[in-house]
Amino acid sequence: MELTELIIRITVAFVILFILARIMGRKEISQMTFFNFVSAISIGSITASLAVDSSLSIRNGIIALMGWTIFTLLMGYIDIKSKKARKITTGEPIIVIKDGKIMENSLQSTRLDIDSLTTLLRQKGVFSIKDVDYAVFETSGQLSVLKKDLRQSVTKEDLNIAIKEKVYPAATEVITDGLINKNNLKRLNLDHKWLLKQLENKGIQTIDQVFYGEIQQDGSLYIDKKDDRMTN
Repeated sequence: MELTELIIRITVAFVILFILARIMGRKEISQMTFFNFVSAISIGSITASLAVDSSLSIRNGIIALMGWTIFTLLMGYIDIKSKKARKITTGEPIIVIKDGKIMENSLQSTRLDIDSLTTLLRQKGVFSIKDVDYAVFETSGQLSVLKKDLRQSVTKEDLNIAIKEKVYPAATEVITDGLINKNNLKRLNLDHKWLLKQLENKGIQTIDQVFYGEIQQDGSLYIDKKDDRMTN
């Protein structure tokens, strides 16, 4: 491929991709769904081929790009007009925390593990699962969080609520899926016996019954039992 042809191909690919991106709109980036993801990868691959693959004619490259764009716009139109089709193409939001309890089945269906869930919560400014009333995993991969009433934006000072003394700087995970995090316990200067005693006080006989356990800033233990299931 000569240098002149390469420059022409790169210029054409850039201009076409820019125009098509403007036509498809902001949703392609801001609300990435399964189909948007596949579409973006395909359009990117075709554009790359158009720019550097001499075996692909410029005409065919442009036609392929326009075809993918039309298909993407058509799917977007169907999503807007048909709720049933939208469920198939983009899926549905899934509740992963309900009434303060982690829905293990929902985590499995969304391929989320507890570490990923706590990471998404921290990105929302939530550093303890205990503070969450509802959490919904959106089709875009984002997590929507509703905090418990006492954790809403109104401050404790506004409500004249006494502030508990902080024993630890942040809430710390100590149990995950029935397994004790010994390193975190040791870091908090706590031991296995103390943890078992706290569980016994809460009516829990074995670690296996606990899906998630967390030491709060005030030193108390928050737990979420296994087998929480969605009910209509």
